[in-house]
Amino acid sequence: MAIEHAFLPILLGDEMNAYGMARAFYESYGVKPLALNHINMEKIQQSDLLTFREVPRLHIEERFVVALKAIAEEFADKKLLLLACDEFYVKKIVQHKEELAQYFVVPYVDANLANELLTRESMYELCAKFGFHYPATHVCTVNDYEEFDIPFEYPVVIKPLNMTKYATCIFPGKKKVYIAKDNDEKDAIFHAIYKESAYRDDLMVQQYIPGEDAHMCVVNAYVGQDSKVKLLSVGNPILEEHSPEGIGRYVAIMTAYDKDLMDRVKLILEEIRFQGFATFDMKYDERDGQYKLLSIELHNELSNYYVTASGYNLMQYVADDFIRGSKQQLTYVQNKHLWTIVPNGVLFKYVQNEQLVIEAKSLIRQGMATDSIFNYKDMNAKRWLNITLDNLSFYRQYKKYFNNKGLSN
Repeated sequence: MAIEHAFLPILLGDEMNAYGMARAFYESYGVKPLALNHINMEKIQQSDLLTFREVPRLHIEERFVVALKAIAEEFADKKLLLLACDEFYVKKIVQHKEELAQYFVVPYVDANLANELLTRESMYELCAKFGFHYPATHVCTVNDYEEFDIPFEYPVVIKPLNMTKYATCIFPGKKKVYIAKDNDEKDAIFHAIYKESAYRDDLMVQQYIPGEDAHMCVVNAYVGQDSKVKLLSVGNPILEEHSPEGIGRYVAIMTAYDKDLMDRVKLILEEIRFQGFATFDMKYDERDGQYKLLSIELHNELSNYYVTASGYNLMQYVADDFIRGSKQQLTYVQNKHLWTIVPNGVLFKYVQNEQLVIEAKSLIRQGMATDSIFNYKDMNAKRWLNITLDNLSFYRQYKKYFNNKGLSN
């Protein structure tokens, strides 16, 4: 007999992230979230931990609230916890928070603060007041890119700022993020994006911070309704994805502990009266010994499951707070754990720091490692086949694309 629950998580967007969040909810409460997207998400349809529903044109402005209201009416007997799995749907939820709050529990800040944190210039200006350093950054537009001269040294990172519109563009050499080593490569990337594709939104140009993937750092936080931080976790991403469509996405994270960094994140989140999830992405700069803040996200990225795997279920924090009204104490995560979504063979070959490889092998031997996608408790023949094929594709992708972040493939 199916267990009835008084609440139902509603997950919007990215399918792999939706799976990790659904797994966390199921592990904590036995509840199966409803995952929605405007496109078909084949990879999670075989899962027994969630229900997927394609909602045509959910992403269209005039359909968004109407479609979600229909979902709310369908499940009127439950408390509905609305969560985004990517930046696009975070922005949609925040934009319509007041209206959606009539039907859903919406654990996000209001639009003004959200926009300040999601806009690079204002976010950097805010964070500088709290002692965070950041790389030199400029925003380039379709109107000025031909005359644009980089005001800082090469190499530079070039990234479209509207990833939703960029995702629909097709052109030779397309990547999610680029690194240009000189002026000629910068011009070639600009030309490819603005002349050979339909993309017309802005590009972010940022000074590249040297160093391998393991120089990255991510801080995950949960902040309660009372604007007090309840959970802080630091992760050391030891490997990123290198394929054109996935560049920069973390595929392996080892938990770390940095009280000073946690304290600084806690200070800023409480000072600005934040609530909900926050993800701080940073990179360590050996040149001056400082962490440089790259972005703050208001959604949990795919890699957020590293926190849950280390013993602190992030989805339990938001549900206990907003649904159950539980009192929660501040926790700094110190448990050592390895999270990954790539095969061990890929991990051991492409993590460039040998000491980290040794640590990873040790954690795996001790049973302190988790693959959030390859879940033995949620496995059937079709799902096993899909995951196995994905794992095999990682070997091909890393062989072809590792450390190739320019325009050419």
